[in-house]
Amino acid sequence: MQINWLDKITWNEQGLVPTIAQDIETKKVLMLAWMNREALQLTVQQQRAVYWSRSRNKLWFKGEESGQIQYVKDIRLDCDNDVILLLVEQIGVACHTGRYNCFFQQYQNEQWVTIEPVVIEDLYSK
Repeated sequence: MQINWLDKITWNEQGLVPTIAQDIETKKVLMLAWMNREALQLTVQQQRAVYWSRSRNKLWFKGEESGQIQYVKDIRLDCDNDVILLLVEQIGVACHTGRYNCFFQQYQNEQWVTIEPVVIEDLYSK
């Protein structure tokens, strides 16, 4: 009997798996989010990133409100089968703060310093 590809993934107690989005061209890590089985299935079907919003407790179609879409070009599973990597074409910015990626704070001299500029002001007021 063949194992369903989704069954190979080690889901956490909430039925989620951490998912990293990485820009396929620049190789910059854009963000980390969570997926459940349905989100991953939809991502594969639509070739667009679909995540599970833990704060809203619902599917989150990346870009549905902001227009900042991630087109999925490749999907990888890590060696422990417990982290997904999406290689994406990022349209616009990945971060809700209006920055290109979510990792815009750098540790310097015992503090966090913002090192990436805001690209899109008032991202969610449009």
